[in-house]
Amino acid sequence: MPTLSVFADVPVAHKLEGSLLKSYKQDDHPNKTFLAYRVCMTEDGHPWVSPVVRKLRLQISQDPSLNYEHMPVVGMKSFIQASLELLFGKHSQAIAENRVGGVHTVGDNGAFQIGARFLRTWHQDSRIVYITSFQKELYGLVFQDMGFTVHEYSFWNPKQMCTDPSILISVVKQAPCGSVLAIGNIADCKLTQSQWKKLMSIMKRKKMFPFFDISSQGFSSGNLNEDSRILRYFVAQGFEFFCSQSLSKNFGIYDEGVGVLAVVALSNQHLLCVLSQLMNFAQVLWLNPPTMGARIITSILCNPALQGEWKHSLKRVVENIMLIKEKVKEKLRLLQTPGSWNHITDQKGTHSYLGLNSQQLEYLVKKKHIYIPKNGRINFTSINANNIDYITQSINEAVLFTMGSEKFLQK
Repeated sequence: MPTLSVFADVPVAHKLEGSLLKSYKQDDHPNKTFLAYRVCMTEDGHPWVSPVVRKLRLQISQDPSLNYEHMPVVGMKSFIQASLELLFGKHSQAIAENRVGGVHTVGDNGAFQIGARFLRTWHQDSRIVYITSFQKELYGLVFQDMGFTVHEYSFWNPKQMCTDPSILISVVKQAPCGSVLAIGNIADCKLTQSQWKKLMSIMKRKKMFPFFDISSQGFSSGNLNEDSRILRYFVAQGFEFFCSQSLSKNFGIYDEGVGVLAVVALSNQHLLCVLSQLMNFAQVLWLNPPTMGARIITSILCNPALQGEWKHSLKRVVENIMLIKEKVKEKLRLLQTPGSWNHITDQKGTHSYLGLNSQQLEYLVKKKHIYIPKNGRINFTSINANNIDYITQSINEAVLFTMGSEKFLQK
């Protein structure tokens, strides 16, 4: 008699992502192009790695003096300190007052895993999280899994083809007191100084708790301080908050998934209590964080010469992104593609919206074998000298085709 499996009623999970990449890999079209990579890409189509990282990885792997004992639960302390100084500034008053600390985390969502658990346990005034970003964030699922009610909003206004900073203010106005506000891509929010003041005033009055996501510091403007300037403004205004600081993308250490959950408190006493609770959650989830990525990053950040090399490599990437966007816009102009394409160069960072509608995106995927996410936000570092002409000509074709379809339907 066959034994009934305890897994008999378990269905196949709905895939969060990957189906687009799978379709791309199965496609044998000679001009197929994938514009949805999460990581920064090089001109020859490989994941970007800072040159100084390659050098340090080799040196560390050959260092006979390294101790491979488990890290403490909090992680590598020198890595945490260097990461916090990168985020808040080496001469930060809050760091000097010992009211800023952190926990070494695993993966892009590790900080949200322990942060959400902490808020569920110790911030019980509200179980509502508002997430504002440029795309649907995976950490929304982390909060949902913790029992929070999650509302997600995008900064991108598809009708106006621009970033709409008023969305953030309207979200804060409608949010109930005590809510958690998770903000992604803070460097690209485009709020004015007076708008930030207004936002902070409302948040203080409603006792909202900020949870920032800094996933690629330096990739927005090319200036590390500029990309975290607003975070420091929140510190100066007396806010307590969490910040997920991922350091995988801006160093090109994607396979390590290394980061920090940064904590800003009003006093050292409060900070130590929070960190002790976070370490309890980390102990349950991963016990000891991996060290290779942390060692590489610490070695770079603690050495002025190496840090200078790394900053230079970041600046070159940002300059290349801006150049790619300018070329795409200019080629569409020369093709006389209908519409304005200024929104392409108005956006910062590796990923930006093309501004195409669903019909145009479907045309590119099915007819031109150009694989783009349904939201139309592409990785511009995936565009290079080998594919830019095909991509821009295909965009032009998609726009003209859909315009013709609309005219036909109107008749």
